[in-house]
Amino acid sequence: MRFIPILLSLAAFLSGCSGAPRDNVQEEPSVVLENREESLPARDLETGLIAEQVLDGADGEIHYSYYLPDSYDSSKEYPMMVVMPGYDMMWFGEASSGSNLSWNGFRAWTELEEDMIVVSAQLTDWGEKSTRQAIELTEYFLESFSVDDSRVYAAGYSAGGETMSRAVSMRPDLYAAYLHGASQWDGEFAPIAENRVAVYIFMAESDEYYGSQKAQEAYDGLYAAYAGTGLSESEMDGLLQLEVPEDAYFNSLGIYQNYHGGGNVLFDDSDILNWVIGQRKTS
Repeated sequence: MRFIPILLSLAAFLSGCSGAPRDNVQEEPSVVLENREESLPARDLETGLIAEQVLDGADGEIHYSYYLPDSYDSSKEYPMMVVMPGYDMMWFGEASSGSNLSWNGFRAWTELEEDMIVVSAQLTDWGEKSTRQAIELTEYFLESFSVDDSRVYAAGYSAGGETMSRAVSMRPDLYAAYLHGASQWDGEFAPIAENRVAVYIFMAESDEYYGSQKAQEAYDGLYAAYAGTGLSESEMDGLLQLEVPEDAYFNSLGIYQNYHGGGNVLFDDSDILNWVIGQRKTS
């Protein structure tokens, strides 16, 4: 493993294939661990945005950046979000490095009232390799930082959603909830339901790339899988949500074309973000 640190500042909102805000945020105190410091190596940790890192993984280099709260304390545990962007922010060589850092899909989680660790990688595909690398990166952070393993979350947008739907279904034991944005579901349904991973699906009704039917198909597949585990309607409602806004919703935000890219507004919706981080992994 090797690191290539370069400090960057978060830039402005970036739309495209890579945010209608609501309120009602409830902060939850971090869990305090009495002997956590003894289990972690002593080191001087950089906090804030740690940009353009490289993890030498089993399938090759993983290019990633992460955010560590300024108040980070290894004697406490923090929730963690692992979020993957769309095609235009993937890894295409050094010129593309850090292109995901101004994306609101990364930035939004760092701006929530509750402190959390946020990780985003620039992968090279949206298939099996990227799936394994997303899981490996999640496990690396679980081993290296003070993460509350009952509050590990995932999110993916467009191509990143194809990757993360696979990752969450391949290792549902790792994740408490998953936000599936403007993408098709490439993973399986049964492991999600069996492990009670909460899923929020968001897709513009007029999404030009995938089409909103992909969101409906994912919802229907997950609904059937959850129902097969014997959950009640109210229990399923707490674990599975589908939102397919009409054009008028986007038009009210000044979005009249590129509804696929416009779907990034989901990351500016505090109700959605807080629904995700409000989920807990049950034993």
